[in-house]
Amino acid sequence: MGAIDLADIVFYILAIITLASAILALEAKEIVYGALALALSLLGVAGFFILLDATFLAMFQITVYVGAIAVLIIFTVMLVRREKWVEKEGVNRVAGIFVTLLVALGMGLVVLQSNIGQRVASKEAASFTQIGVQILSLYWPVIIILSLVLSAAVIGAIALAKLDRG
Repeated sequence: MGAIDLADIVFYILAIITLASAILALEAKEIVYGALALALSLLGVAGFFILLDATFLAMFQITVYVGAIAVLIIFTVMLVRREKWVEKEGVNRVAGIFVTLLVALGMGLVVLQSNIGQRVASKEAASFTQIGVQILSLYWPVIIILSLVLSAAVIGAIALAKLDRG
């Protein structure tokens, strides 16, 4: 066995933080705390991207998932807060744990059967400029649709908050 280097230590710390916050997100009794734990878990995934030298993906993860999705969930929950969203104990929790284990097993089998560990040699790595040009030229409709969906969700949350108060 070789010595453990700094990258391994950082990986283990990130893995513990990501898994613990994902479990907290699932098990939180209050949905606001679950959303905060989800944001921390998504930050941990961004840390994995940084360890893999995929800084563009890490920044995309932080910008889109933590900056937009998690914050949208938190704002929506804080605007429209109802007691029916508090988790109920009982059969739902057991069923959720069973389904989670089943999905994790299935994903593990898919990873084991895939060639995810093999590296594909590419002739030339894409630069930030090329990625930006492709996003703004080929995928601009997707970005516009995503922004409209996020805006609609915020407007819907505000409308529901006004209905709840009135």
